[in-house]
Amino acid sequence: MEKKTFTGSDLKRIAILAMTADHLASVIWPGYGKQWWLLLIHIFGRLAAPIFWFLVAEGYHYTRSRKKYALRLLLLAIISHFAYNFAFGIPFIPFKTTVFNQTSVIWPLFWGLIALEILERDTWKDYQKTIALLGICAITFCADWSCIAVLAIVQIGENRGNFRRQMTGMMVCTAMYALVYVLFIDPVYGVIQLFTALTIPLLARYNGQKGRGSKWLFYVYYPLHLIICGILRVALHGNVGVIIGG
Repeated sequence: MEKKTFTGSDLKRIAILAMTADHLASVIWPGYGKQWWLLLIHIFGRLAAPIFWFLVAEGYHYTRSRKKYALRLLLLAIISHFAYNFAFGIPFIPFKTTVFNQTSVIWPLFWGLIALEILERDTWKDYQKTIALLGICAITFCADWSCIAVLAIVQIGENRGNFRRQMTGMMVCTAMYALVYVLFIDPVYGVIQLFTALTIPLLARYNGQKGRGSKWLFYVYYPLHLIICGILRVALHGNVGVIIGG
């Protein structure tokens, strides 16, 4: 049998590296450049989001206090809103430019956790859960990765124990996001979204262990690296937006 060697901390470090490379590329070389090496950087960056979706679903299962976990994500989402918008030149007040990329991916990560909690409630009827999920999709539509992040977390969390179904559901969600990208933003970068599939072999080797490392690393690193990206953006290009939404 293939040895499963990746802990949650290992996966998180891979995601952080991929995320950082992707964000730096967006700031240093803004727009939708088609140079092969730039496309490779953004393809590598597609590893980040699925790992975070997966780890949120795992965190929901393992955490000692779901309320505290949700509160940490909510506080991070609020702090990261300003860091994310500064990084990419997006107004702090939402919807001054467009409905896309108005806040960071942490916002739908938080609501994905809430969605799992709602779907697990036995006292709620199915139609109530459906209405709540639609409401969550509406309020996360404006974020990075939009409501797709919420739906992917739901697929991963609800199908826990069946890796094939987890990944199939995740890729169906990603395909919807890629289609919107192809039709309304950029066809090449729409196809790039499908490279989230590269994460599947990594997640397949997850051993279910938390691993070594501080749980606070990501909470500090995420807004900090965005602030650095914002400083680079202003230094290289002036105070202008460098992605859709800016």
